[in-house]
Amino acid sequence: MTLKRLKKRVAAYLSGSVGSWLLYSLIWLIYRTMRITFVGKDIMPGFTARGESFVAAFWHGRLFLIPFTYPGCAMNVLISIHRDGEIIANVMKRFGFSLVRGSSKKGGTAALREMLQLLKDNKPLAITPDGPKGPVEVMKPGVAQVARLSGKAVIPMTFSASSCFRATSWDRFMIPYPFSRGVLYVGEPLRHEPGEEMEAFRLRLETALKDVNAKADEMAGSEK
Repeated sequence: MTLKRLKKRVAAYLSGSVGSWLLYSLIWLIYRTMRITFVGKDIMPGFTARGESFVAAFWHGRLFLIPFTYPGCAMNVLISIHRDGEIIANVMKRFGFSLVRGSSKKGGTAALREMLQLLKDNKPLAITPDGPKGPVEVMKPGVAQVARLSGKAVIPMTFSASSCFRATSWDRFMIPYPFSRGVLYVGEPLRHEPGEEMEAFRLRLETALKDVNAKADEMAGSEK
């Protein structure tokens, strides 16, 4: 069996019901062993209490513990339509999240319409703005566009750990080791300013996401 065919078989298994349950259980198990510090814990619940939607944004490589930053929030997660996306989608469903399917390359227009309607209905969104294939930690224009059109706030967030495994994938996906120190970090909300150029807004959001990464890494004592 070729390596390519083996990868396809593994991906097919992980995206199935048993595989997604195993991944979900693994994430929970690792989380329960960690010593977690949560910065900005009240920010998203504050929006929810006011009945106000928002756009949560985090880098693709920091996805592993992100579900634990949403206490009491019924999130709608944008996930791309491809093989790896199916794995993530089925795990997110086990966390109780709803899905919006699409990316800049496939299903983007329909996904944009759905996201704007969800925000209009005051239902929060979660987006990885460098997914599904990078470049790593470079924000694509989608989040800025959605925030400008909807008038909703973007909330930058991340997690870090004192020790972790880093995948060789394009996003250097971070998987914390059991019993490590962890930090969940939710930053201050940002909004599109009247008259602000889209590129300036995109760069401001990108900088905010890099800043919360740096702060979380420093707090956790993350290994580079």
